[in-house]
Amino acid sequence: MVIAGALFLAWLLDVAFGEPRNAWHPVAWLGRGLSVLGKPLPAWPAACAFAAGALLWLTVIAAVAGLAWWLQRALQTLPWWAAAPLLALLLKPSFAWRMLHDEVAAVEAAFASGLPAARARLALLCSRDVSALDATAVRETAIETLAENLGDSLVAPLFWFAVAGLPGAWAWRAANTMDAMWGYRGRWEWAGKFAARADDVLAWVPARLSALLLWRRGIALTTLRREAARTPSPNGGWPMAAMALRLGVRLAKPGVYVLNAPGGAADAAALARALRLAGRAAQAAFAAAIGVALLWRTA
Repeated sequence: MVIAGALFLAWLLDVAFGEPRNAWHPVAWLGRGLSVLGKPLPAWPAACAFAAGALLWLTVIAAVAGLAWWLQRALQTLPWWAAAPLLALLLKPSFAWRMLHDEVAAVEAAFASGLPAARARLALLCSRDVSALDATAVRETAIETLAENLGDSLVAPLFWFAVAGLPGAWAWRAANTMDAMWGYRGRWEWAGKFAARADDVLAWVPARLSALLLWRRGIALTTLRREAARTPSPNGGWPMAAMALRLGVRLAKPGVYVLNAPGGAADAAALARALRLAGRAAQAAFAAAIGVALLWRTA
């Protein structure tokens, strides 16, 4: 009852309020701490940078999961009507569905002020260079970001919450944050390699669950697997390929990959439909998580 109630209340909190300000957001606190701790690592020799990055990753995950475990144990001493809302408040920072939806929708809304405004809005969502993207490419990138982050921002924390409770959800969010900050080639190649590979492992199942949430009958799983393999990411291609096939549109990153090459162009209608599909997938993910929690209680 506590777990299911906490999931439902956390969903309501997200729908009603979205994300708290950075000054009050635990993930923002973590990001600031990681910026300080990781700052010297890229300048170290490769072997030292890798070892230090791995040790820092393990230390942060242990600290975050340990704190979450202690808090969850403390809540178990409370009556259910107090434990459920408090657990919801602790769970909510691990996922961010409303913010993802609203930020992607804002890209389309920005077209009312012209292509440069839409590019500027998109730049807040992704790390790629958007300065030369035309309107179709802007919408393609927005749809790709929506699909990939459906997994990272919602399905993965719910999955790890189902597996390991609050420590699992918090550990995932910490791991994904470290990958987002350090998991790049270039100067972070060695310091962030452990964080990037760990994120790949932890996201493996959630990415495929995200694709199944977007999948429908009529899309062959062999086709989905083939399209997903076109991206360099072992995980991100799955929900992106599922979205491309479901919408019947072409999604591409110039010079890197093309998904569903025979598909149509991504227009405003396709982006609007992508938001609706992702919204239904998000609702299904929460319903499944609550169902698992209720079944686990009665098992």
